[in-house]
Amino acid sequence: MGVMSLPAIDLDYCKKVLVDLLNIPSPTGFTDWAVRHVAGELETLGVTSRRTHKGALLWTLRGGAAPARAVTTHIDTLGAMVKEVKSNGRLKLTNLGGYDWATVEGEYARLHTLSGDTLSGTVVNTKQSTHVHGSELRTLKRSDDTIELRLDARVHNAADVRALGVEVGDFVSWDSRATLTDHGFVKGRHLDNKASVAIALAATKAICEAGLTPASDVHFFVSNYEEVGHGAAAGIPDVDELLCIDMAAVGDGQTSDEYSVSLCVKDSSGPYDYEMNRALRRLASAHGIDLKVDIYPHYGSDASAAWAAGGSFRAALIGPGVDASHAYERTHERALAATSKLLCAYCLNAASY
Repeated sequence: MGVMSLPAIDLDYCKKVLVDLLNIPSPTGFTDWAVRHVAGELETLGVTSRRTHKGALLWTLRGGAAPARAVTTHIDTLGAMVKEVKSNGRLKLTNLGGYDWATVEGEYARLHTLSGDTLSGTVVNTKQSTHVHGSELRTLKRSDDTIELRLDARVHNAADVRALGVEVGDFVSWDSRATLTDHGFVKGRHLDNKASVAIALAATKAICEAGLTPASDVHFFVSNYEEVGHGAAAGIPDVDELLCIDMAAVGDGQTSDEYSVSLCVKDSSGPYDYEMNRALRRLASAHGIDLKVDIYPHYGSDASAAWAAGGSFRAALIGPGVDASHAYERTHERALAATSKLLCAYCLNAASY
């Protein structure tokens, strides 16, 4: 494989878009605001996008004669819905996505009413005060029955809450608290998977502004139901390959770190395509991109969902290393840059199987 120059990645743009997205609520099922923001970014870049009936977003970079490919990311995040308006004015919640309630205890939240109002609140447990409950707090199991939302409103009972327009089924989003640090870190909730959406936009910007032509038509697909397992189960165009970009989990026993792009060769759904994985490793090597190879036993992706739904294409999974996944997450700009470069290399080079 001959080494070709890759377009310059506007890392400042990538980080700005990422922080903007992190600050837009988009729990699974409540993603329209965030999807419209991505569509607006594309319009600024001169790229036309369209929505699927399911609410996902699609755009295409036209390319050469090689078989068409798709790149998928997801915009939906963890969150909750109101399960019950309790008699004491607190709200019982049901979670959206797979996470432990302990990871959001104490987090600031926003409740989104059907009328479009937003109410602030805090996630607390039913025995939150140490001065009242003492040791009970330390032994309390965090669950649907012991975690509740405390609204920042003067409410004493269910009637007071309903008078604010709050009802069962209202969506609740966690505040990201997105932060850029002086040492190049980006931290906040929902880097999974808004980091990858920002990467897809940054790669699109780089290719378009450099006037480069991909090796084939590349269809970018931003799904909106990944966190509940069926995001890319429908809507992927007719392609030969699907490259999923999602966060790479950092932790004990993993090779992934916060400074690299990771290639996941196997997750809970099984191994991804061997030949496509080999091609991605060759691309990273040819372009000097820092790539880690990893296996995630407690992980599934939009590529998993697309295959399970009958997708007849090769599939692979890459993404920036993210620490503390499904909690208060962190990555580094080096991982954003490495993933953006590998995505550009993938788009611009024909498959070599």
